[in-house]
Amino acid sequence: MPDDPFILGPRSYSSRLILGTSRYPNPSIMAQALRAGWAELVTVSIRRLNLRDRNTPSILDAIDRSRYDLLPNTAGCYTAKDAILTAQLAREALETDFIKVEVIGDEDTLFPDVEHLLKACLELVRDGFVVLPYCNDDPVTCMKLQDIGCAAVMPLAAPIGSGMGIRNPYNLQIIREKIKIPMIIDAGIGTASDAARAMELGADAILLNSAVSGAHDPVGMATAMRMAVQAGRLAHQAGRIPTKLYATASSPAQGTIHTSGA
Repeated sequence: MPDDPFILGPRSYSSRLILGTSRYPNPSIMAQALRAGWAELVTVSIRRLNLRDRNTPSILDAIDRSRYDLLPNTAGCYTAKDAILTAQLAREALETDFIKVEVIGDEDTLFPDVEHLLKACLELVRDGFVVLPYCNDDPVTCMKLQDIGCAAVMPLAAPIGSGMGIRNPYNLQIIREKIKIPMIIDAGIGTASDAARAMELGADAILLNSAVSGAHDPVGMATAMRMAVQAGRLAHQAGRIPTKLYATASSPAQGTIHTSGA
């Protein structure tokens, strides 16, 4: 929606759907899905790219750099040191200060390691990066990340790749109320209704990958996600009616015709 720009650090985007680039059936389908989702910002895993040999085929070959901004990520890092080094490699190779910081603390759940995440983000902010941290849906952690100077927070809705949807909407609502920087929901979105719900809760954007790349029809799902994000954003701005236990007549009772009893 051109009249509702998404401001992220020094940049402005029309699309509030950020898409990943991994696990698609092939690069052609990935490129079609990115177009169908109207994505303008796409994330790539630096640790899965061969940055030493530019002649080796890469997923970057299928991404039109004139059309999409790249958001490199530190997926696969388990310490602050590794995440910082990966971010520096990304800046040098891709010529961008944007970095999605992931520091994993557990191999089974892929939940973030908060201690190492905060350490890495502090160092990267000091080094001039536009830092977007993947984090737990914890309001306190998100407030600390905001205080550090991160450009956004990216709380999970559910474990990465689980497709379980939003498990704790109440925490996301609290985060939205507590922070002033953008809140991007990252991980756990499974289908379009999850994306719409996240936007209705006040998310500024959605980042997802598996829900599209793993769908039976990735291009069709990317289209559905794009529409869901737009619908959820509009619903949030319009404001839903209060929920009530009992019915409320939609038509006014004044002026209704009453028949007298026999």
